[in-house]
Amino acid sequence: MTVRKSNNAIRYIVAAGLAALVCCMCGFLASAAIGGVYLMTRGTDSPPAAATGAATAAAASAPDEPAEPTGTAEPPVPTVEPTGTSPVTFTWWHINSSNEGRDYWQTLADEYMAVHPNVTIHVTVLENEPFTTKLTTVMQSGDPPDLFQSWGGRTLNEYAEAGLLKDITAYLDSDGGAWRGTFSPGALGVYSYGGRNYGVPWDMGLVGFWYNKQLFASAGIPNPPATWSDFFIDIMKLQAAGIIPVALGEGDRWPGMFWYAYLATRIGGQAAFESAYDRTGSFADPAFVEAGRELQKLVANSAFQEDFLTASYIDEATAMGYGDAAMELMGQWAPMVDRDNSGDPQDFLENLGWFPFPAVEGGAGDPDDVFGGGNGFAVGKNAPAEAVDFAKYLTRVEAQIRCAEENLCIPVVKGGEAGLTDPLLLAVQRQLAKAKYLQLYYDQYLGPYLGQVVYDSVWDLLAGRVTPEQAAQTIEDCAQQELG
Repeated sequence: MTVRKSNNAIRYIVAAGLAALVCCMCGFLASAAIGGVYLMTRGTDSPPAAATGAATAAAASAPDEPAEPTGTAEPPVPTVEPTGTSPVTFTWWHINSSNEGRDYWQTLADEYMAVHPNVTIHVTVLENEPFTTKLTTVMQSGDPPDLFQSWGGRTLNEYAEAGLLKDITAYLDSDGGAWRGTFSPGALGVYSYGGRNYGVPWDMGLVGFWYNKQLFASAGIPNPPATWSDFFIDIMKLQAAGIIPVALGEGDRWPGMFWYAYLATRIGGQAAFESAYDRTGSFADPAFVEAGRELQKLVANSAFQEDFLTASYIDEATAMGYGDAAMELMGQWAPMVDRDNSGDPQDFLENLGWFPFPAVEGGAGDPDDVFGGGNGFAVGKNAPAEAVDFAKYLTRVEAQIRCAEENLCIPVVKGGEAGLTDPLLLAVQRQLAKAKYLQLYYDQYLGPYLGQVVYDSVWDLLAGRVTPEQAAQTIEDCAQQELG
């Protein structure tokens, strides 16, 4: 991916901070119950929401070109672990403010300091909104925390471009890439930019299809569809059985974006999005036009319920919970929300299944690649080697197993799935583990202003107000202003 350049990093950091604040404010922290298993999810894993006017204006004021990256030069290859002799102090900011999350992370910090008595970790725990506000302030002053919560995407990219992050590529690649090799490639890629790594994930969720197994059986569908053509065949089978194929709450705008983004990922692959983002390509390129065309085919084939353009996400969840629709395209939080809007929670969960987004025949995208987002830790520019080593400690397989057992994460490290017991979460995690590429939520990667344009353009597509070419060009016109 080409690294863009700018002469005004500070203005970009202000806009980035406000953009991230909107993403965090719009999210929720929920205990997601899936078959008796509770999973903590945070803002970006939960449903995205529209940007506020203030943040839109702030994002629009960003310069066309970001700062020259100072962190792209390859750092010295670390050859030894931290010595454990000279006193070292570093800061760590995280947002797991629940009792369970706070205790889990503090235990790991205490363990690390016990093994490394020369190290002192100053832990700061913040809620989403105060975290983002405080982080924006310290980034403007050029003094980032040594280790801090990150959701990847445009904000991380801008911090990297401004030279505010530490390039940890060499740490991941030392010892023959031992640390790098522990991660799901797609999840780790969320914390890379310009071919360099600036952080690591510890939790990652993804969007996929949740379906009612009983309704599928009633329609004579023995297995979930593997291809896009199979998907349309199953839509017709469900309709013939008098069943609404898909629930969609497009009145809230963001659910339709999942369909558009996944189709673009399947049709154009990683290359289509990255070239559009780094401006060597365009969001009006054929992959995005074709994604819009396939989306309109769904409407033409009556895949959704009649009121899908005005229905809310909760209406969508209720249709799933009561068995009024056979499936929905949604993130890993869906079982909790659907269950809470069902008539019989136990019966709903017993009949719930999951399958990945089908392969689109002839598409350039890898059918194992996924769309979603999650949590990780970025490394500040002045972080000592011990802070990077601590990040490595936090993402050991043993820590990931404990994290899953505490119902705090979907593991991103190979072997971490041993801490999961729910078969639905295991299905999500296994798909994540196979993905070489994870397409981050568009609103997280592109920022709230351009993300809102995607929301609105997709709604217009679904409503038949614009052609696929017009929708793609509208997104591209905004990208030219936002991305240069």
